[in-house]
Amino acid sequence: MLIDDFLPDFDTGERHNVKVHAPVDRVYRTIRELDLSHARLSMFLFRIRGMCGQPAFNLDELLKMGFIPLGDKPNEELLLGLVGRFWTPSGGIRRLDAEGFRSFNEPGYARAVWNFSLTDHTTYTTLETETRVRCTDDSSRKRFLWYWRIVGRFSGLIRRDILRSIKRCAEKHR
Repeated sequence: MLIDDFLPDFDTGERHNVKVHAPVDRVYRTIRELDLSHARLSMFLFRIRGMCGQPAFNLDELLKMGFIPLGDKPNEELLLGLVGRFWTPSGGIRRLDAEGFRSFNEPGYARAVWNFSLTDHTTYTTLETETRVRCTDDSSRKRFLWYWRIVGRFSGLIRRDILRSIKRCAEKHR
């Protein structure tokens, strides 16, 4: 999987999945086209963090915020990355390309990957999202893990909310 190519070793991670009663190509298309403003809880939490002020919030908005498109295997996996100091108020986001993400090791930062993977079961699709974070040094690891104890639950809420939104949209168009 792409996520294993970009961040095989990580300090923390989380995984969530949902069963979607729709063909894999429709679920994948929904991920690519989804307006996340329908995921109300996620929008609320993004706004608290100051990450979103747009009425429509989609993949393009995530890229404008600093997420990096790391890889795309249509109908299998979509992978995004982000480099920053997530434990600081501004987030300290570094704007890089995929190769810059792969080689980034400047002290004081963390690299995060977030994927959507799809498994076709003929009558339904399993949609999974996984998030992994790897810090570049011990000092940033301590700061991030402290921060993660507080926001980790909210991150999980966002991922599950987005999965539910994708499921609703993909199943609506049967």
